Amino acid sequence: MKKLSILLLAIFYIGIANVNAQSTEINNTKSLLKRKVAIARFSNETQYAKGAFYSKENDPTSKQASDILSTKLASTQKFILLERDDIDLINAELEYAGEGVQKIGADFLILGSITEFGRKNVGDQNVFSRSKTQTVEAGVSIRLVDVFTGEIIYSEEAKGQAETSNKTVFGLGERTDYDATLSDKAISAAISKLVENIINNCMDKPWRTFFLSNEDDNYIISGGASQGIRVDDKFHVFEKGKKIKNPQTGMF
Repeated sequence: MKKLSILLLAIFYIGIANVNAQSTEINNTKSLLKRKVAIARFSNETQYAKGAFYSKENDPTSKQASDILSTKLASTQKFILLERDDIDLINAELEYAGEGVQKIGADFLILGSITEFGRKNVGDQNVFSRSKTQTVEAGVSIRLVDVFTGEIIYSEEAKGQAETSNKTVFGLGERTDYDATLSDKAISAAISKLVENIINNCMDKPWRTFFLSNEDDNYIISGGASQGIRVDDKFHVFEKGKKIKNPQTGMF
């Protein structure tokens, strides 16, 4: 293992850093280095999605969940989020503009599913008053995968609930009809319970990058200011070891 000092040289979207192989110190930059994360998919696994009238292409619930999770992760400023759902639109626009597609790989993939989703209305009526409560419950399951190893490093399911109520007395008071915003609120409540664990599991893994070139003892690596690398940062550098083949499985 060698220890190299990093001199920032940002280019392209992520940028690159110039490495001088003389350093022996390491700064504590773990909490500042952003991880590259992509939401690979968010599917609807509820009973409704298994019905004859369900259309995957016209399912707003899955899109809602993916957008909510993206927003919450972006707000932490700990990640570089990579688009996957609408990547075809991005590629088409680049081709229209005559630009080449710059592909950036993620460090972690998030696989999500909506496992439960239901709405119920509960009312109570007597001689003088009437009350009504609308409730939406949602269940969300998340798997976090380390792209370099294929290992599932975190998996959990959470449930969220949102409701609204109204009451009238002698016909007076606020009346509420169908409230579509409760769906977003219930899904958001479930995802909020998972975000902190997603952050912790990503940040607990060492920040990694790769060498791009070596010229006159100066090493170019992927990474840059957008990921939190600063001038004079120091990093450990690991060299790949010898591959050993398992005679029983044939795998290395």
